[in-house]
Amino acid sequence: MRRWLVLFLSVLLIITTGCSFGGESGNGGYSKYSYEFTGAFDTVIQFMGYAQSEEEFESLAKKGQARLEELHKLFDIYHDYDGINNIKTINDNAGIKPVQVKQEIIDLIQFSKEWYNKTGGVVNIALGPVLSIWHIYREEGKNNPEKARIPDISLLKEAAEKTDINKVEVDTENKTVFLKEKGMSLDVGAVAKGFATEIVVKELMEEGFTSFIVSSGGNIRTVGAPRDGVRSKWSIGIQDPDGNVLVPNGDNLDTVYVNDASIVTSGDYQRYYVVDGQRVHHLIDPGTLMPANHYRAVTIVTLDSGVADFMSTAAFLLPYEKSRALIESLDGVEALWIMPDGSINATENMKKILKNLGGASNK
Repeated sequence: MRRWLVLFLSVLLIITTGCSFGGESGNGGYSKYSYEFTGAFDTVIQFMGYAQSEEEFESLAKKGQARLEELHKLFDIYHDYDGINNIKTINDNAGIKPVQVKQEIIDLIQFSKEWYNKTGGVVNIALGPVLSIWHIYREEGKNNPEKARIPDISLLKEAAEKTDINKVEVDTENKTVFLKEKGMSLDVGAVAKGFATEIVVKELMEEGFTSFIVSSGGNIRTVGAPRDGVRSKWSIGIQDPDGNVLVPNGDNLDTVYVNDASIVTSGDYQRYYVVDGQRVHHLIDPGTLMPANHYRAVTIVTLDSGVADFMSTAAFLLPYEKSRALIESLDGVEALWIMPDGSINATENMKKILKNLGGASNK
């Protein structure tokens, strides 16, 4: 089960189905519209917001869709596209030559290296050789459960020798990226979707859109406030890890009320396979090269969707004291941790925006 399903189904909004627009009367001439599509980042993406006409909202949604589809191709690690140098192109040329890429890829890699340093190296986009092994074993385990197995640690350690992020060379003047050692590869799965979402949101805001949500596979980014004349904040549900993700809003542990914020969750229940009756999830600790088991889930709330995406993984991979210390060292980043026993911890400012834990309201 993927991250997108968890939060996408937990958004406390009226969701229309299919790739079509739906309007609902709002306040002051604004109506609510919703639009969703699939394809970009291999997930369901939804735009929901308030506009003064269907044509105005259609402009927002179609521009957002086109841009996300473009960014998906740029950040893709699995597929080639005619006339496009993307992350896969960089990986294919590891140890061979620098690859000239678009500015968005330069920005993504620079962002990821910056936050790698800020978090003490806990999330490393150069961990591709290790993550690709886990990906193969996970797919094999899902396709043939009776043959599911965990990679041998010696295989993982050998791959880890090719994961030095300092060997990811970025030439900002010539707009090239070079992986200096053959066998290296980038995996931007911990950040690409959120980073792309933030690009799209900022571009739409520059065009004057002021009241909408983008749900990019569960990376929720809210802009402004709902223009329905009733609520002053958007309401986003936090899924119970033991709940049924196919029942929208039926198994929410809590509700977070926000404006101009991103909400991203990483959890052990989202993408996994089973080995000898044990769940083996996809969030790999770069130190042990094994799945981290400190929490059931971690939810991050902050302004920037790229930061929220990156930090949800970073906070999940660290033991609680280090995880909380890291979050509290960052301005404007809040977190909620769901522990293995089901208990909940949260930063003080996170509690203030939660319905159940903090008594918050969307009025």
